[in-house]
Amino acid sequence: MRGLWMGLAVISVIGLQAPALSEPAPAPAAKNSNEIVCERIEVIGTRLGSKRVCGTRAEWAEKRKLDREAVDQAQRAANGPCQTVNTHSGAPAC
Repeated sequence: MRGLWMGLAVISVIGLQAPALSEPAPAPAAKNSNEIVCERIEVIGTRLGSKRVCGTRAEWAEKRKLDREAVDQAQRAANGPCQTVNTHSGAPAC
């Protein structure tokens, strides 16, 4: 039983050191911000629908930034002191 634990300990130490011995991955080449990239976007509400949307890498980066800002703003508003309550007028009830 003691031999089994010693063997596992040796294997664990070797396993921990293995990544340090490997060569680092090469850095990816700089990507052209004007290159056109297309993505397939699933249309919500249908099993068959999807759209192919194309844009430059810069446009996709801007879209991701705006989406992230919209989510952050919605989360900040949800945690605010005045929230919309189920009222018929739709006005916030504080």
